[in-house]
Amino acid sequence: MDSIREKMQAAGVSEVAIRAFEHNVGVLKGGTQMQIPETDIRPVESLPQLGELAGKDGRSLLEATVIIKLNGGLGTGMGLQKAKSLLEVRDGMNFLELTARQILSLRERFGTPLRFLLMNSFSTSADTRDFLQKFPELGDPASLEFVQSKAPKLDAETLEPVSWPEDPGHEWCPPGHGDLYPAILSSGKLDELLAAGVRYAFVSNSDNLGATLDLDLLGHFAETKAPFLMEVTRRTEADRKGGHLAVDIKGGLLLREAAQCPDEDLDSFQNINRHRFFNTNNLWINLERLKQALDQHGGFLPLAVIRNAKTVDPRDENSSKVIQLETAMGAAISCFEDAAAVEVPRTRFAPVKATSDLLALRSDAYIVTDDYRLELHPDRNGVPPVIKLDSDHFKMVDQLEVAIADGVPSLLRCNRLEVNGPVKLDPQTELKGDVSLNAN
Repeated sequence: MDSIREKMQAAGVSEVAIRAFEHNVGVLKGGTQMQIPETDIRPVESLPQLGELAGKDGRSLLEATVIIKLNGGLGTGMGLQKAKSLLEVRDGMNFLELTARQILSLRERFGTPLRFLLMNSFSTSADTRDFLQKFPELGDPASLEFVQSKAPKLDAETLEPVSWPEDPGHEWCPPGHGDLYPAILSSGKLDELLAAGVRYAFVSNSDNLGATLDLDLLGHFAETKAPFLMEVTRRTEADRKGGHLAVDIKGGLLLREAAQCPDEDLDSFQNINRHRFFNTNNLWINLERLKQALDQHGGFLPLAVIRNAKTVDPRDENSSKVIQLETAMGAAISCFEDAAAVEVPRTRFAPVKATSDLLALRSDAYIVTDDYRLELHPDRNGVPPVIKLDSDHFKMVDQLEVAIADGVPSLLRCNRLEVNGPVKLDPQTELKGDVSLNAN
């Protein structure tokens, strides 16, 4: 792996991140089973529910807690070229502004300087820091971030780092949000937090505005002394392709992503009645236990490795075939024997992965609370509308903006919406039940 190490060292990648990637390549080359067949797992039947939790008062633990938002994504799949969190969501506010206002609201409410960090990528750091200058009360933007690493794309045939002189930037890819663990260590932030008496981290995606600090969950997490707690919620039809929680052969919890599912088990993977819970990517981490695990494994966690087949230039299907290796931070649930999960309501999960999600969030199916959370309208009873937009006309954000230039129709009572063709949506329209709009 000398060529991999040399390339990463030349790019200034940390030693910890290099070791983590070398481990992932070793898994790939060693022929280790990277998929998780249905025969090796069983469904999770039931879990504790947030409303039933009892624990110590989380208010007393706020000074020992940090909120971490994953903010490394560009949203290129929706045609964005800057930090996804800078995309407008509601009322002229973007994800980052809503998050900042959430943090400031919590600080005011509880009278404590609640700690807040962002894990940025090399692509989002500058834009994010510039934007956060609007909120000096949060602190120096440079002190609010640590930056995740990057990984070389591997030639699909040789498994050596690919070379692409036309655009050397295409030689690299994000390592997945499993990089949280080596990144927070190598940045020095983990040691800083521990030295300051911080013991608990609540981690979530920057595009999930339903994921705010919950005192009951914090108190419960501390009371149980678990090293790791995953928030999961019930899968709906809209979640059939998302990763789900399962029980492994040894009786421990694991996370299975779609890329880890054999083709022959796809029906079982997408069976929301069999595998009932999916990972919201809202995680609670005991930082002392995390530090112990990282020290034990040389600065990283041995997470399940996800193999993605791509082309070196994602916009050129004829460019060289490459393999991208990624890890998911939720996979750490398998790295701790006493890790746990809790079922939370759908209000704690409102991400944007596609323009269909953005359309839903901008509609009256969601509300903005007084403390700047974005959650499903109570009348939805925890079930989001299922929205399918024609990818030829709505895949990119600018295409959606054209369709809703005059405003967004009411989706409060819409169960399913399917739009085909260059349809322009009418804000005066109330869509109810199952609706199909077709330009032809």
